[in-house]
Formats: sequence, structure tokens, C-alpha cells
Amino acid sequence: MNREILHCKEAIQNVFAQVSNVLHDLSGKEYTTASNTLFNATIGQHVRHIIELFIELNKGYESGVVNYEKRKRDYRIETDKYFAATLLDEILSTVEKKDKTLILEAGFNGNAEDLIHMKTNYYRELAYNIEHTIHHMALIRVGVNELSAITVDENFGIASATIKYRKACAQ
Repeated sequence: MNREILHCKEAIQNVFAQVSNVLHDLSGKEYTTASNTLFNATIGQHVRHIIELFIELNKGYESGVVNYEKRKRDYRIETDKYFAATLLDEILSTVEKKDKTLILEAGFNGNAEDLIHMKTNYYRELAYNIEHTIHHMALIRVGVNELSAITVDENFGIASATIKYRKACAQ
């Protein structure tokens, strides 16, 4: 495999391992309790959102069209942390594909009838999903801080550019 996909897979493996560790440490109740600071969303809902975007990218790879808005909102992912952890492992085993052109279908203005179609590619969408995952990890961290006494990795939910910047400043 080429350097780009190996780099993406390593990044996905890293963030998924961090998420899996949090899933392991949280109780089922903490995973499904609404968080005031997350506007009554649950940690499980944020994990579901992460997983479903990767599932949609996988479907889009096969069809040639990626539409993250059409994802199935699977209640089991947001309520069963063990099921969610299993899906993270399954997704990781499927990301190592060659790059190809895709169409991103989206309706950014809230009007379901008004979809746009943009040219993209698999590697670009993987990169988007990595950044999107880190963003939701930051939200998950907020929920964990409110609902649980567990400790998360110091870089959980922190963008790689920020981690690099902090290391450079520390030297």
C-alpha cells in the first residue's frame, strides 16, 4: 500500500484505540446518560456519529457516491458500547483501499431537496473523517469530564497539528 493510506490507517488506528479505551472504561450508564454540557446528547450518540460516517464512506466507496446525511442512525451503537467497540475494529479492517474518485452528495443549506454534488476522492474523505472523529472526541471528552471519573489520554480529542505545536513550544 502507498504512503497516504498507511498514514491515514495509522491515524485512524490511533484515534479508534483512544475511543475504544474510553468505551472500555466507561460504565454503560455513563455511555448512555444525557450530558448537560453536550446539550443533552450522550457520549454514545457522539460515538455513533463517528462510526456512521465511516460506514457511509465505506458504502460510498462501493457506489461512487458518499452522502453522510443518509446514514442510518443505529440506536444500538449509541446504547451498546461493546457493539460500538466491535464496529470500530471492523471499520479499521476495511479502510485500506486504493484511492479513487468519488462524488460527495450533500445539502448544506438544510433544504433536503437541494443537494449538491462535488468531486472528491477516498483519501480526502478519510482525512475528513479523521478530523471529524477528533472533533467529536473533544466533545466526548467534555461529556466524560461531566459524567465520569475516568481519566482520558492527554491528547484525546486534540488535533495532531496542536499536539505537534505544543511539543515544539515545549522544547
